[in-house]
Amino acid sequence: CFNSGSSCEKCDFETDLCKALHESNLQSGWIRRNGRSGMGPPYSDHNGNDSAYFLSLSPEMRSSSATLRTNVFLPTDKEHVCQITFHYWISQMSGTLVVGLQKLSEDTITNIWQVSGELQNQWKANTITINSTEKYEV
Repeated sequence: CFNSGSSCEKCDFETDLCKALHESNLQSGWIRRNGRSGMGPPYSDHNGNDSAYFLSLSPEMRSSSATLRTNVFLPTDKEHVCQITFHYWISQMSGTLVVGLQKLSEDTITNIWQVSGELQNQWKANTITINSTEKYEV
């Protein structure tokens, strides 16, 4: 859910990539699949629905990294807070999931959250709050 102020955009992958993500991103090693795909766990989404879609690293990408990038978000202030809640599943001990922030005036990406090495084979949820005085991507 991408929450900017009182408006909350729910982001799922039932028909395609959700509006918050760049459409060009899916070629970067991510595939849209569900629990019935025969690709191994997870066998359902975070609600236990085996026909609901989620994004997964393609099997060829197991040993390398892939990026998902959002569209441009507007600056935040006291009235316009940005909160992003996402569900994730890490199926490898060596896997690391990183959330980064890139301001449009900067070339560098600042890591604002990460998790790694906890092979728990279960969906977990995390919420991050973003503060940026200029336009940014996540």
